[in-house]
Amino acid sequence: MKFYDCSMAPSPRRVRIFLAEKGVKIDTVQVDLMSGENLKPEFLKINPRGIVPVLQLDDGTCIDEAVPICRYIEELHPDPPLMGTDARSRAVIAMRTRHMEWDGFLSAAEAFRNSTPAFADRGIPGQVGVKAIPALAERGRAGLARFFDNLEKTLAQSQFIAGDRYTIADITGLCVVDFAGWMKIQPTDSHPNVQRWYRSVSSRPSAAA
Repeated sequence: MKFYDCSMAPSPRRVRIFLAEKGVKIDTVQVDLMSGENLKPEFLKINPRGIVPVLQLDDGTCIDEAVPICRYIEELHPDPPLMGTDARSRAVIAMRTRHMEWDGFLSAAEAFRNSTPAFADRGIPGQVGVKAIPALAERGRAGLARFFDNLEKTLAQSQFIAGDRYTIADITGLCVVDFAGWMKIQPTDSHPNVQRWYRSVSSRPSAAA
């Protein structure tokens, strides 16, 4: 297997943390998103969508989304379980992970891509010639404020995002919070449970992956 990564990007970081929690190592190729290496013909042969992460299997199959990559790894290395152990836990973890993606990740990406000069002509991942829209950056910031408020309510009910065990939902949530931090958007004093959770998950050795 071969893992196409970008060390600075938040989405492939989710896979790196997942792999670290599993104790699994995969040959890795770095793709420079800032220079547009992901849009060059060599990489587009691997993933025509022009995005990372990508996991290329030994038979040539390419999986180009973080959660499906993690699902594949989970099937090969079920311990420790990070995506659930029964029907209920799998559904709850999948639900919470989607909350982190839709409410958090998309808002952070919208805020970042539409306010960063290097992406002025790449407002959509994997494409060039799509102009950034500054108003969408403000919408992304508003979405992140709502994300933190909702996450506070979730974490007032449990130790981790999907219950009392660390899961892929926490990995995704951690990456969202750190991504938001690039734009100096952080949990405030009105989010004590988010802060408590963040201290816990960011202190895990895997967070440095």
